[in-house]
Amino acid sequence: LARRGVSVAPYKAQNMSNNSMVVGSPGDPRGTGEIGRAQWVQALAARVEPEVAMNPVLLKPGTDRRSHVVLMGRPAGHVDAMDFVEGRRHLAGAAHAAFDDLASRFEVVVAEGAGSPAEINLRAGDYVNMGLARHADLPTVVVGDIDRGGVFAAFAGTLALLDDDDARLLAGWVVNKFRGDLGLLQPGLDQIA
Repeated sequence: LARRGVSVAPYKAQNMSNNSMVVGSPGDPRGTGEIGRAQWVQALAARVEPEVAMNPVLLKPGTDRRSHVVLMGRPAGHVDAMDFVEGRRHLAGAAHAAFDDLASRFEVVVAEGAGSPAEINLRAGDYVNMGLARHADLPTVVVGDIDRGGVFAAFAGTLALLDDDDARLLAGWVVNKFRGDLGLLQPGLDQIA
């Protein structure tokens, strides 16, 4: 998109990583802060300056059950695994506001989810996958990695587990990392279609 002259920004509401980059500068009205390295690289690929709105929530693993929170580029305490739903509600507002800000300044915002959109045990507190899609009424593409095996089972299972309001946002499916004869894949594609 960037090569075609479209102003495009990457976005990931929440990333879990210890690999981060500092963005912004003291003269930047958005300030300095820290985002995931992946979003930093994606911004460079999109030919835009990386900024904290592109990764508003960065979780840095601390222990098996606790993460350090970086919110809009700044340290913001901790979140505990046992407090998964309630402990993240305040993060959702910041993440959605950051998306809305980017959407007001760029023609296209490519929003990357995290994990599966059909984690039914986590859906109540989800603001990264279908929670974001519903917030912004986003057409959603589910990407399955064929190298892991079971890509069509994953697609069918995802569709079966989504409620109707989430499922209406599905715009397509992508089979990632396929190599070989498309004819071998076609029966699965036909059935999913």
